[in-house]
Amino acid sequence: MRKLYWYISSYVRKHGLIFLSSIIVALVFFSFLLPLLNKKLALKKSTYVAIVGEYTLTDLPKPIKNQLSAGLTKIGPDLQAEPLLAERWVVEDDGKQYRFVLKKDLKWQDGKELKPEDVFYNFADVQTISTPNEVIFTLPEPFTPFVISVAEPIFRIEWESKLFGPDKMKIIGIGQYKMLDYKLQGNKLTEFKIDGPDARYIYRFYLTEDEAVSAFKKGEVDVLLNIADCYGLCDWPGLELAKELAYDRYLAVFFNHSDPSITKGVRQALAYILEKNYGNARAIGPINPRSWVYLQGGKDYARDLERAADRLMDEMPRAPLHFELTTSSNFIDEAEQIKKEWQDFSSFAVERCQKNSDVKEKELCQNLNLQVTLKISNFPDLSNYQLLLIGQESSIDPDQYFMWHSSQPTNFTRYKNTRIDSLLEKGRKTLDLEERRTIYQEFQQFLLEDPPAIFLRYLDNYSIAR
Repeated sequence: MRKLYWYISSYVRKHGLIFLSSIIVALVFFSFLLPLLNKKLALKKSTYVAIVGEYTLTDLPKPIKNQLSAGLTKIGPDLQAEPLLAERWVVEDDGKQYRFVLKKDLKWQDGKELKPEDVFYNFADVQTISTPNEVIFTLPEPFTPFVISVAEPIFRIEWESKLFGPDKMKIIGIGQYKMLDYKLQGNKLTEFKIDGPDARYIYRFYLTEDEAVSAFKKGEVDVLLNIADCYGLCDWPGLELAKELAYDRYLAVFFNHSDPSITKGVRQALAYILEKNYGNARAIGPINPRSWVYLQGGKDYARDLERAADRLMDEMPRAPLHFELTTSSNFIDEAEQIKKEWQDFSSFAVERCQKNSDVKEKELCQNLNLQVTLKISNFPDLSNYQLLLIGQESSIDPDQYFMWHSSQPTNFTRYKNTRIDSLLEKGRKTLDLEERRTIYQEFQQFLLEDPPAIFLRYLDNYSIAR
């Protein structure tokens, strides 16, 4: 025992400090450093999300843009602009200048301070000036929806050098979620990765909803965002399903107004023929019903076969009424029903015409025998159609200039109405809210009286997750 004691004593005198230090280091490592390292190395949950559509790095979809960053303003419940990165704003020079005061202590995701000169929007013909705490936009002419335009999230672009391969674009926003990586095919995105504090999102892109649903069924993605139908997935066990009405997207039959056979009477008649039993989903016009300018009680074209027949006889067609209705695969069932209702109406219209004593040329009554053919295309040619059943997105601001003004190339219906043009021109330059409300409610009233489309319903919006 004495010899053992001498050995231990001698060892402690010679190596005791190292031994004690090792114990302390081990305690610190296992008590503090290991849990911290484990937390850092812990694998984040990865969620694969399907996005439908073609996008590029300079044209990201809304879900990604809103996750990565924020704008000077945000959209409130009544679809009016509210401050976000901007503390406040002032409109000057009769609506031609907008002065935004930035909030203090704003930082980019990489920790750099957000400065007024960093705020960049690629607006055509808009001059941008920065002061120490303001961003000033000068427009060539008044444009009231401008405060809605700057709700678009802002980004900073940098380029990362890669040891192997070309340099890659790095998109930096404001907030906790950061761009991690992306994949391209040509200049089109096929995958986009976002990293958050506790989760990672991998967005995968598909050309059509059918392709996205197929990828979901194969297990390539875990979430389907904002699709128009549940595609048979509603009854699948173990899925989370959210369905809501997308009041910013509506389904309508759009008329090609360059076709001389599609007169005002024909448009109104075709609208009166259709059943529109959609309940709360019924759409009356192109403006979002949550908008502060929405017109309650507008002309809704409830089904009225007698009025439809009278509208056709008011402008008795000199040739048979044959229509081609184009739609996508998403709305085939609805297109078939519309075709049936229009063609079933024919016998009623012909009989009413024959009995009408005001109609002298009875042989023309047969022209009311409507014939409809369907054309199915997932990518309809907006420059070549007669009638088009598709979904359309409503703008956040009530401004409808790009959709219905006769001068705009985006007016794919070729609709021309001088009264509508005048109201649209006035509405986007008026600053007073009550005056602007009056203008857009008058716009809705006149547009529905001279319908450029048959407004049917707001679209369903499905989000499905495992």
